[in-house]
Order: sequence, then C-alpha cells, then structure tokens
Amino acid sequence: MAGAVTPAGAQPAMATRPIPSTGEQVPLVGLGTWITFNVGQDPPARARCAEVMRAFFEGGGRVIDSSPMYGSSQGVVGEGLRKLGAQRGVFAADKVWTSGDGAAQVEASRRQWQVERFDLLQVHNLLAWEKQLPLVLEMKARGLVRTVGITTSEGRRHAEIEQIMRTHRIDFVQLTYNILDREAEARLLPLARDRGIAVLANRPFREGALLRQLQRHPLPPWAAEAGCSSWAQFALKFVVSHPAVTCAIPATSRVDHVRENLGVARGRMPDAAMRQRMAAHVAAL
Repeated sequence: MAGAVTPAGAQPAMATRPIPSTGEQVPLVGLGTWITFNVGQDPPARARCAEVMRAFFEGGGRVIDSSPMYGSSQGVVGEGLRKLGAQRGVFAADKVWTSGDGAAQVEASRRQWQVERFDLLQVHNLLAWEKQLPLVLEMKARGLVRTVGITTSEGRRHAEIEQIMRTHRIDFVQLTYNILDREAEARLLPLARDRGIAVLANRPFREGALLRQLQRHPLPPWAAEAGCSSWAQFALKFVVSHPAVTCAIPATSRVDHVRENLGVARGRMPDAAMRQRMAAHVAAL
C-alpha cells in the first residue's frame, strides 16, 4: 500500500531475546511513546511521529508501548500504523489504567491503535491491579490479548511488584532500569529470569535527563570496545545487555535518534566485566 514500510538495505540483524512464556523473539530495542507522541491533533507533529515509526520499522524494530495515560499518543500510533501498513508487523503493547471499566478502556485503546488485538496488555503502575489483572488474564484466556503484564516506574512499589511476580502467572513485567537506577538488579531482574517473565525496561535515559548529564563529559575511548559511538548508545547498551532484559523502550521524537537507538541491538554486546566498568565510570562522573 502507499506509504507502507519497506525493508532497509543490507545491515546486520538486530539482536533479539525470547519472551519466555511464548518463545517469540523480539528485538532488544523498542519504542516508547510517553510525552514524545502526545502531540494532540497537530498534523505536522503527527507526521513527524509517523516518520519516527517508519524509521523504527525499517530498522528492524517491532515493540511499541503506549497507554491511555499518554494523552493523544495512542491515536498518533494508530494513525502511523495505518499510514505505514504496519498493523500486522507491530508488537503492540498497551495498558489498562483505570479503577473503573477496564474492558471498555481496552476496547477504546484498541480502536485508537487500529489493531485487531494487543500483543501485550499491562496493568499500568498497578492501578486497581486486584481488579484489572484478573480481567486481562481472562482476556488472554479468551484469545483477546496475547500476553499480559504489570508495570511500575521510577522504583515505585517494588515489593508489591515482586509479590505479584511470585504469585501470578504473568508474561511481562515493565520497570525502570538504567545505568543509574539499578534497584531492579537486586531482586526483580533475577526473579524475572527464575519465573520466566519477560522484562520491558522503561526510562533508560531518565526522559533525557541522564543523557544531558552525561553529555557534559567526553565519551571514554574504550566505549568502542562495547560497540558504542555515543553516550546514548552507551547508556542504552548497558540496559539491553543485562540478560534478564527482553526489550528496552526509549521514547524519541527524532528519526536520527531512533536509528541511533536501534544500532545498539547490532554488533558486540558488553559482558559482565564491561557492564561493571560502564556503571563504575558513570557513577564516578
């Protein structure tokens, strides 16, 4: 169809990891939409978002994450998917974010996305999770969504997240993980591996604040040993190189940035010693 995504030229394949509960492989780098896709009805801004999505798909990306909490982002994603003919290629990850009628909200979100069903439906920030998690699990059992999960951000409610991971058969957990915010390494990431739960890592750049801080310093020459040519790649590669992380979901409104982010999933990946060196270097700045 006109405007549809076309494959990029020959380039190394993106690294992927499997969703433990299904075995499906997903690329290590996805696309978040918090703030960046909340552009209202402004046609030029919506067109720019569609171009970001085009570059994302052409570069091998699949996972896009949004939420009813994100203003106009869901509709912007849906418009982009329709323009690009990408409704069947996307791994559509959305959320329930209400203490009321979750099923009605999910259906409204699905219409915004213009997809047949969600690949992942998450209870956003545990809002009314005792009510909404049984709902999304039932939807999965009926084939209305493919996988289910829970989310948190900025280190909140980790003890409750851990308890849910231990007692419910969820497919995904979404949490904050970056080179400075590493609380999840202690318990949640090991537990995810033990329980066979996929991990989406949000806020890998602290909504850009981390990069603004890092860019005041020169990139260490040895960053090339980790396959990084910029601070953005340095920070993002630290996240996706953790063996428990399935996919990181940085948000961006720029085509050059989405291409830079996708480059992290190609080439060499830091080992444990290099990850330790990277974290120590940033901690000392």
